[in-house]
Amino acid sequence: MRQRWTRIVVIAATLLVLIAVNGSILAKERIRSTGERIFLALAPVDPRSLMQGDYMALRFAIASQIEDKGIGSGGKASVLVDERGVATLSADGRGTLHLRYRLRGSQVWLGTNAYFFEEGSAKRYERARFGEFRVDRDTGEAVLVGLRDAALAPL
Repeated sequence: MRQRWTRIVVIAATLLVLIAVNGSILAKERIRSTGERIFLALAPVDPRSLMQGDYMALRFAIASQIEDKGIGSGGKASVLVDERGVATLSADGRGTLHLRYRLRGSQVWLGTNAYFFEEGSAKRYERARFGEFRVDRDTGEAVLVGLRDAALAPL
């Protein structure tokens, strides 16, 4: 009897994990397809990881600005979006969009800190100056969908 209950608990836990993971995937896909497009200026770091293949470590200028303001342990940053779609931190908190962020250690996290690409194509991404995000207007959740050059052209 005990073995039967253990089996039921394991199956139930597995189902709950699968439901949670799939729910998260569906939410991200909804943001990717219907979210507002914005661009965040970035400062790329080392574009190579021997353990994970080729990738670009990302650091966004707005994240540094949020850290400089010493804003709590996470929340939403008010941003202004210009006519090109480039978002900047609102000085007075009355931006046109609110971007959700979290703290990982002492650094602001805006959804990702890396962009993975096909091995051998690092040269292509050296020109990256902006991260292209889709943002859910209701939650402020942002999903990185690509990298752009200084003229906002896709890479």
